[in-house]
Amino acid sequence: MGKVALEGIEFHAYHGAYPEESVLGNRFTLDLELETEFREAMLHDSLKDTVDYAKLYQVIKARMDVKVKLLEHLGHRIITDILEVYPHVKAVRLTLKKHHPALGGIVQYSAVTVCYPEDFA
Repeated sequence: MGKVALEGIEFHAYHGAYPEESVLGNRFTLDLELETEFREAMLHDSLKDTVDYAKLYQVIKARMDVKVKLLEHLGHRIITDILEVYPHVKAVRLTLKKHHPALGGIVQYSAVTVCYPEDFA
């Protein structure tokens, strides 16, 4: 068992509970960690035996393009999408940040961390 990670994935997307967020959009950053078995990839140097980073990025990007209100829901949907493409993944942890959220003051980012299974925190 090992871990695969993508950190600092950035998107401009249109998520938020307020109408202006779905028009103006915002910058989002995602950090992702997967726990998976990649022994065969270590032994045979074959991409088919591990998680393809480019494909993983495309899965995340496709979900980021679908507007939602809540970061919690978005994180859950991203994990669901990843598990559909990579059912052999045993655990996923992602942290999703919305930069400079419209909260009436200076806030660098709001963030949620979503895990599967829930005890993979």
